[in-house]
Order: sequence, then C-alpha cells, then structure tokens
Amino acid sequence: MAQVLLFHHAHGVTSGVRDFAEMLRRAGHTVHVPDLYDGQVFDDLEEGVGYAEKMGFGTIIERGVAAAEGLPGGLVYAGFSLGVLPAQKLAQTRAGAIGALLFHACVPFSEFGAAWPRGVRVQIHGMDRDEFFAGEGDLDAARSLVETTTEAELFLYPGDRHLFADSSLPSYDKDAAEVLTQRVLDFLDNVE
Repeated sequence: MAQVLLFHHAHGVTSGVRDFAEMLRRAGHTVHVPDLYDGQVFDDLEEGVGYAEKMGFGTIIERGVAAAEGLPGGLVYAGFSLGVLPAQKLAQTRAGAIGALLFHACVPFSEFGAAWPRGVRVQIHGMDRDEFFAGEGDLDAARSLVETTTEAELFLYPGDRHLFADSSLPSYDKDAAEVLTQRVLDFLDNVE
C-alpha cells in the first residue's frame, strides 16, 4: 500500500480534506495531512487565498517541504489546488518520490526542474471550464506535462467547479468526485 503526503487547498484543512484522507486510509494507504495554515480554516475561498498570499507562496512551499522531513522517500505527493505547489515540488525534487496526484491545479514543470523525473507517475484532475484550472494556465501546464512524459495522465471532468472533490464545500460535485476517487485508488494500488 502507498504512503501519501496530502496537502490542503486555500480553505485550509477542511472536513472534506480530512474525509478524503480517511477514505484513502480505509483503502489501506497511509496518509499524512500536514496543516500549512497553523489551524486556520476559511469558509470563503478568497479569504483563504488572501491568507496564502499574505503568508507568501514560497512559505507555503517551504512548509510543505518541511512536512516531508522525517518521512520515508517512497511517497506519493498529493495536493488540492494551492497544495499542488508543495506536492509538485516534492514529486519533482525529493529523492525516492514514486507518484503525484494533482487536484484542480498544475504548475509548469519547469518551475521545479528541467524535466519531469523518470519513474514518477502523475495524475492531474480538473474541470474543463474551471476558471482557475482552465482559465489561469493550469490546464495548459497539465497538457504540456502530458506531452512531455509518458508518466503523466490528465483527467478532465465536465463542469466549472474548482474544488469539486472536497465534500465539505459548495463546489463539491459528487459524480465527478466519485470518478476521481476511483482513479486515485487505482493509481495508488499500482504505484511502486
């Protein structure tokens, strides 16, 4: 079974993030969910993004990297939206990474290295009309990654919701989240 380091989105560690982690645990995986916000949780996405901007995105990434210290190298790094920043950096730069799960976001891989690392499988999940994912360059970054390496898979879901996999948010889409969940479980069952 896989070990997963799962990073939250701009709302913080919501009950939906905790529920997602628990679902992975029930499937037999070990899941670590660090709190990069020191306990802050925001009902409003804009407030959460404002908090992250005030902290600095570099600080978010640094806290994510620090959360990996002391954990084994053979991890799958996962992140919801904002959490993709540390997840993707660790997947690309930390020795022993075996996979990445990028939900609702993707950064150009050139941000963290010259190429996607060989042997590190990655799944990217987002909605095709999500203003953040499709409208701010994340979808382009995901497509570029898929074109660059056979290790990457992009899954587009019909709709315009951003954080559709978090069951505690109004943007939750049960049908899309169930498909995402099955794809994630299949991915985790097959990483080595």
